[in-house]
Amino acid sequence: MGTLTAVASAAVFTAAPAQAQVAPLAGLRVLTVPLVTAPPAVSVSGAELLNAGTGTELWGKDIDVARPMGSITKVMTALVVLKAGDLGREIKVTEAAVRYVQKDGASSAGLIAGDVLTARQLLEAMLLPSGCDAAYMLATAYGPGRAAFVRKMNAMAEAMGLTETHFSWFDGMPYPTEQSTYSSPADLIQIGEAAMRYSLFRSIVAQPSYHLPATDLHHSYLWYTTNELIGSYPGAIGIKTGDTKAAGNCLLFEARRGGVTLIGVVLHANPTRNPSSAFPPAEQLLNWGFHQV
Repeated sequence: MGTLTAVASAAVFTAAPAQAQVAPLAGLRVLTVPLVTAPPAVSVSGAELLNAGTGTELWGKDIDVARPMGSITKVMTALVVLKAGDLGREIKVTEAAVRYVQKDGASSAGLIAGDVLTARQLLEAMLLPSGCDAAYMLATAYGPGRAAFVRKMNAMAEAMGLTETHFSWFDGMPYPTEQSTYSSPADLIQIGEAAMRYSLFRSIVAQPSYHLPATDLHHSYLWYTTNELIGSYPGAIGIKTGDTKAAGNCLLFEARRGGVTLIGVVLHANPTRNPSSAFPPAEQLLNWGFHQV
């Protein structure tokens, strides 16, 4: 995928000389970095881009403002499961999980009631096609019970020092209200970095697709990632999309080139009615970021 044309934005930057401090506009926080070119104009409500190797913030907009983030929530769901371990445990898909994804807007991995999958396989089903049915089964098994699992998510967020993050449900769906699960760009970067420390998580989110052959325990499944950067943007290695009415289109992303790893997030990309609207600003920020380091 080549360099994309910049979309309209209220935050437009003028060029700044190398080593100069960029004066932040209202709602923006930009650290002093050796700029080669001015940051791109991206139309998002909140965002941040970091050099993952050094921890240096390259660009940010409202990084401490909490907003709904949709299915990026499932990164924390994965973290709770990965920390608990026992990923070979077998979990039977219930009719309740299948009914759950029949809700408006709930993404599905197409799980079939009665199939028995391991927790590791359910992580694939949750993180690639963003299966809310897989998240339902993991939360039920690892709570045990979904309410207990959500408490574990919030306890982990507190332990990580995430002051602008709260989970009311395990998959980012609007329960009990559209605004009840939220996080800030700065907190989401921390969640993404924590998840990417797990080799299994990294291997899952870097895949364009995953095929699970049929066995005596389950049907065959083929899951595709919802992250359009994987397989199209050179160096993209993750992480997770998010999309609800309240969140708009969101993307937590990471890419590596020439030994440099950048991690970033964009929230509520515009136009929100376009399901792919989070990918152009993410690509623009990455293109710009790799020229700064």
